[in-house]
Amino acid sequence: MVEPLAGEVTVYFYAILFARYPEVRPMFPDGMDAQRDRLLRALLRIVDLVDDPESLVRFCGHLGRDHRKFGTLAAHFPAVGECLLATLARYAGSAWTPEIAAAWTKAYGAVSQVMISAAEQDEAVRPAVWPATVVHRVTRGHGIAEITVRPHIAYEYAAGQYVSVETPWWPKRWRYYSVANAPREDGTLTFHVRAVAGGSVSQALVHRAAVGDVLQLGPPMGDMVLDTAGHTELLFVAGGTGLAPIRALVEEVARRGGRHQVDLFLGARTGAELYAVDDMLRMAQRHHWLTIKAAVSHEYIPGIRGSLPEILAEYGPWFQHDVFLSGPAPMVVSAKETLTLHGTRSDRIHHDPFETPVLSIP
Repeated sequence: MVEPLAGEVTVYFYAILFARYPEVRPMFPDGMDAQRDRLLRALLRIVDLVDDPESLVRFCGHLGRDHRKFGTLAAHFPAVGECLLATLARYAGSAWTPEIAAAWTKAYGAVSQVMISAAEQDEAVRPAVWPATVVHRVTRGHGIAEITVRPHIAYEYAAGQYVSVETPWWPKRWRYYSVANAPREDGTLTFHVRAVAGGSVSQALVHRAAVGDVLQLGPPMGDMVLDTAGHTELLFVAGGTGLAPIRALVEEVARRGGRHQVDLFLGARTGAELYAVDDMLRMAQRHHWLTIKAAVSHEYIPGIRGSLPEILAEYGPWFQHDVFLSGPAPMVVSAKETLTLHGTRSDRIHHDPFETPVLSIP
């Protein structure tokens, strides 16, 4: 009932939170649009997972660890809960019965406790943020840049995960980007960033960041990692800058000795937007277990033409593969539907949750 009023709901929630507890306002950026969207998506995700306790605990644990970078403390959770329940009561109207209020109160208590526990456990073993210096930058054209950073202290992550990034030009505006490489001996991480129209952080990273600038990294997140694969045959599908985590996974297969057969499909609107296809083809020349096909959907050029879901259907079936999807959410949804329709089990299809998409917030 509340979801159709999402915009009003989140504006009201933060208005009463800041009015009742002004001490928390400095934790948030000046512009709140992205933050409001993030709150709503997290709430909807929690509701979606209410009958899947294992996934719900994992999701809330991620939230708790990630919130450390904002300076969130256990003492902040009662204030947030009070304002959240007041907001839901206001906008749910007559549907907000004593039973519903009791259920939400209990649910928020459970969620907050999981987040607090995860944050406390995380605090015991690693920092909340990692300063990282830009050490290399390459322009790829079409508003895309590859930015390589070296964290000042060791940063442990798995190939396929994504990271929140804060720039010095937009404090407290954290945006998610996938790491485009498997862990390296020198500890550096590379991000593929596309400058999004109106996107303050992405525009700054692509057009302003230079060698020597210091960014802040949040903890690694995401479960789209190679250890979730049970089959020896892998299908990797990347649309646009969704190539970043897929490239990292390909490197991880190579690090492990190429014990998988990998089919990689790259997609873009035009040939020019296939910005890293040459690099991937060179990788295929080095690794016999990797085959690559690239397709464009909005341009007539030699080669494969069509959307990635269409191409997957043409070259399938893929029911013997573990599938890893990365790219725009509509592509991922459509590709998943196509794959399941042609016999791929849904538990063999891996992608980041749509509620924390890597590139949805500019």
